[in-house]
Amino acid sequence: MAEVTLRDTILRIGDEANAAAIAVAAYDFEHHTTWSLNPARWFHAASTIKVPVLLAVYEAIEQHRFAPFSRVHVRNRFLSTVDGRPFRVGPERDANAAVHAAIGRMLTVHELAEHMIVTSSNLATNLLLDLVGVEAARASLARLHLGGIDLRRGVEDEAAWEAGINNRVTAAGLCDAMRLIEEGKAVSPEASRAMLDILHQQQFRSGIPAGLPDDARVANKTGEISTIAHDAGIVYLDGRDAYVVIILTEWAAEVNGRRQETIARISRAVYEYMTRGTR
Repeated sequence: MAEVTLRDTILRIGDEANAAAIAVAAYDFEHHTTWSLNPARWFHAASTIKVPVLLAVYEAIEQHRFAPFSRVHVRNRFLSTVDGRPFRVGPERDANAAVHAAIGRMLTVHELAEHMIVTSSNLATNLLLDLVGVEAARASLARLHLGGIDLRRGVEDEAAWEAGINNRVTAAGLCDAMRLIEEGKAVSPEASRAMLDILHQQQFRSGIPAGLPDDARVANKTGEISTIAHDAGIVYLDGRDAYVVIILTEWAAEVNGRRQETIARISRAVYEYMTRGTR
């Protein structure tokens, strides 16, 4: 499949689903090639911002600021980036009830990192981001030379949202982040392996993984809010090196029925492009 055909296929998939915008970035470790569509377009990050937070957590571990098994007091009170007003993460707005059930007790950094990625806990994310610090996290991303990622605030900070302060990503930025993890260059080889182990446990599988053969293995992180649906993954297939694929989509609020199906169809198109001539 030629690149122009892949582009046409993805645009057709988006048109059929009434997506407002689509961006895709891919890197193939087998042939050391890239492919992209709108790679520099900014999107609200939704929960894909949790991958950059994970990177910042593991850099802080590398700096001996704390250890994976350091204990963190679980609370549900955070201060807005805008005005310092307190806010909380409502249980109804979180994909994970386990961290809310632990309020008043202690969880380890490693446990919070797993909850943040594997079941996309917003409460775990804010606890870790508070532990690291937003500015320190931004500095971590800068040291990793990761552009295309704009980490500005915690999750559910409504005052920041109303002020137009949001976490943003590009497909290219997330692709670079996932490449560093797969290459063992995200902070250190040990940190990269630890992050990859967590990403492999992902429980949300209706996006990129759903478009792949049953024997494919995927380390990924999804993100979805009212007008956004994303997936960022590293795909492992037998008999070849891995590839990274990032699929970012934006939607009108009233269009909500085919988001994951659309990501899965795009994932399938990229898979067929990556494996052309090898099957």
